[in-house]
Amino acid sequence: MGTRRKSRELAMQMLFQGDLGKQKPEEVEELFWASREDVDDETRGFADDLHRLATQREDEVDALIQKHAQNWRLERMPVVDRNLLRTAVAEMVGYPKTPAAVIINETLEIARRYAAPESIHFLNGVLDAIGRELLEVRLKL
Repeated sequence: MGTRRKSRELAMQMLFQGDLGKQKPEEVEELFWASREDVDDETRGFADDLHRLATQREDEVDALIQKHAQNWRLERMPVVDRNLLRTAVAEMVGYPKTPAAVIINETLEIARRYAAPESIHFLNGVLDAIGRELLEVRLKL
């Protein structure tokens, strides 16, 4: 598994932990990394960046997800799906030079490990729509 994919997976796990445990981002990071000494600095750094982006820009990220997740409220989504989406959208927003197709593909690969099989099409559809919207906005600038 590549460094970036591992970082994305770890960021999703931190978001998952914070979501279920109702913990502050700083608490999540402290507890999360306490048990993971085998993660190299580069992997950890990108995971922390994604986690911070997703938590600091939570309103923007969640609004994009909600807008494109037709007939699904965030709180009704499976926790894994919700946090996979948050991780991917945070990266799309915070790292505009990374192609959305790469982020989507990586997210779907992680989803194959953690999410229900029927979630793959849902995640792909929502992320594709968000990626297209963000690209249109950037092209207008």
